[in-house]
Amino acid sequence: MIEEIRIRDLGVITDATLTLGSGFTVVTGETGAGKTMVITALGLLLGARSDAGAVRTGAKSALAEAVVRLSPDSPALVRAADAGAELEEYDGGTELLVARTVNADGRSRAHLGGRSAPVGVLAEVGSHLVAVHGQTDQLRLKSTTAQREALDKYAGETLSAAMAAYRQGYDRWRAAAAELTELRETARERLREAEYLAASLEEIDAVAPEPAEDENLKTEAMRLGNVEELRTASVGAHSALVAGDFSDGSDATSLVDAAKRQLELAGEHDPALAAAAGRLAEVGYILADIAAELSSYSASLDSDGPGRLAEVEARRAELATLVRKYAPSIDEVLEWAETSRARLADLGDDGNRIESLEAELSELEARLRDEASGLTKLRTEAAAELGERVSAELTALAMPDARLVINVEPTGELGPYGADAIEFLLAPHPGAPPRPLGKGASGGELSRVMLAIEVVLAEVDPVPTFVFDEVDAGVGGKAAIEIGRRLAMLAQHVQVIVVTHLPQVAAFAGHHIRVIKTSSSAGDGTGVTASDVVVLDREARIRELARMLAGHEDSESARAHAEELLATAAVPGE
Repeated sequence: MIEEIRIRDLGVITDATLTLGSGFTVVTGETGAGKTMVITALGLLLGARSDAGAVRTGAKSALAEAVVRLSPDSPALVRAADAGAELEEYDGGTELLVARTVNADGRSRAHLGGRSAPVGVLAEVGSHLVAVHGQTDQLRLKSTTAQREALDKYAGETLSAAMAAYRQGYDRWRAAAAELTELRETARERLREAEYLAASLEEIDAVAPEPAEDENLKTEAMRLGNVEELRTASVGAHSALVAGDFSDGSDATSLVDAAKRQLELAGEHDPALAAAAGRLAEVGYILADIAAELSSYSASLDSDGPGRLAEVEARRAELATLVRKYAPSIDEVLEWAETSRARLADLGDDGNRIESLEAELSELEARLRDEASGLTKLRTEAAAELGERVSAELTALAMPDARLVINVEPTGELGPYGADAIEFLLAPHPGAPPRPLGKGASGGELSRVMLAIEVVLAEVDPVPTFVFDEVDAGVGGKAAIEIGRRLAMLAQHVQVIVVTHLPQVAAFAGHHIRVIKTSSSAGDGTGVTASDVVVLDREARIRELARMLAGHEDSESARAHAEELLATAAVPGE
C-alpha cells in the first residue's frame, strides 16, 4: 500500500504531499489543475520513460517520491532487498522509500530504499505493487503471461494442484530430454574421451605405483647417492661412542660409565650425587642405543649393492612420466585414476543409458499430454465463468453489449504451464469479432474493461494498489454511479486511487484529494501557474462535489445534490 506520495516541480505542481490511506482515494480538480501529474508521478516511480517536458518551467529538476508499506510475503520486498535497498520494519510490515528525479535535460535517477538503483529495478518492484489503468496505458494484464497467471489464479486450488503435478513431471521431462540430447550430440567426443581414459589407465596400471612411492624413492636415492659420506659419518660417530677392543682412546660410553661409578661411590654421603649418578646411568643407556643404531645403519649401507641406485632412478623415471601426464604427485595420480575408472564406466554405458532415457521420455510425454489436457479443461471452464462475470460487470458499467471472451487454445506444444495459448479478447458489440484488449476500444472503455476484470479478480489475484485515470470517461448518470460502486467494491480488497471528473464516482471514495490551480501575474504581463494538493473533510467534499455538479460550489441545489450523492454512496465513516 502507498502511504504517501510527494511531488515537486512536476508539471504545474510545485510541491505537494499526498497522504493516502487504505481503501478508495479519489483525486479531483478543475481541468488543467494537474490531476494527471499524480498519474505521471506514479508512472515515474514505476520505471516509466522520463520526459524533460514534465519538469516545471524554471525548475532544474522534478521529484516523485513515495513511501510504500509492504507485507512480509511481498515479492517486491525480495526484489528490493536483492537490489540493496534499506528497509525499515515495524508493526508487522516493512516500509520502502521509492524516488525518481528527472532533470530539465531529461536525464533521470532512481533510488530504492535510499540506494541508487537502475530504472529497470523500479519497474520490477513496481509491477508487484501498483497496477495503473490510464487513458493511454493499461499496464496490468497486457501480456499473455499476465493473462494466463490471472486465469489460473481465478481457477483456484483445483488447477493449482494439477499444475504442481504437471510441473514436477515437466521438469523431469526437460532434464531427461537435455541429457539425451547431450548424449547424442557428444557421442564422438565421449568415445574419444573413453579411448583416452582406457589408454591412460592401462599405462598407470602397468607402472602400478604405490601411495607416496615417489617421495620414498626420492629419499632413498638421496641416501644411495651419498653412501660413502654417510658411511664415514656413521662409523666415526659409532667409534666415538664405543671404542674398538684394541683402541687406546677413550670413548663416550666409557667416560660416562667412569663418571657414574665415581658418583655412586660418593653418593653414600650425599643424595644429590646419587641422583646425578642415576641420570648418568640413563645417559649411558641412550648412548648404547644410539651406538647400536649406528652399527645397524652402517651394515645396511654395505648391504645395498652398487646396482640399487640404478634401480631406484629407473623407477623414479617411470613415476615421473605419470606425474608429468596426469597429476603433480603419485598420490594425486592414484586419485585421478580412481575418478577416471568411474567416468570410463559411465561412458561405457551410453547405449543402455540412451535406451533408458528414450523409454522414460516416451512415458513422461504421454503422461504430460494427459495432464495438459486436464489443465485445458479446467482453464476452459474457468475462462467461461470469468468471461461471464466480467461481461456482467461491463453491462453495469455502461457497456451493455460488450463481452469479454477468454480464448483457451491448445497448441500441442508442451510448455512449463501446459500446452495452452491464453488470450483475453473484447467483443465491443454484437456481431463484432472479439479482438485483443486495447484494440477496438477507446481509452475510457478500456479502463472500464480493466475495472470490470479487476473487480472480479480482486479476491484471487490482488495487486496492493490500483490506479485508474478517468475510468469514467464518456459516461454519466447511473453508469457513473455503478462505476463508483465497483471501485468501492474493489477497494474492499486493495488500495484504489482514481482520477475523475464525475461527482457520482468521487462520492464513493473514502478519501478525497483535490488539486487546486492558482495563477499569479508578473509586472511584465507574464503569468505563473501552480497547483496545490489538499485533503478534503466532509464540508470541503460537499463543496467540491457541488462544484463538479454545477460548476458553482456555493449553489444550494448543488450542495443538496452532493449530500444526496454521499448518502447514496454510503461511504464508510460518513
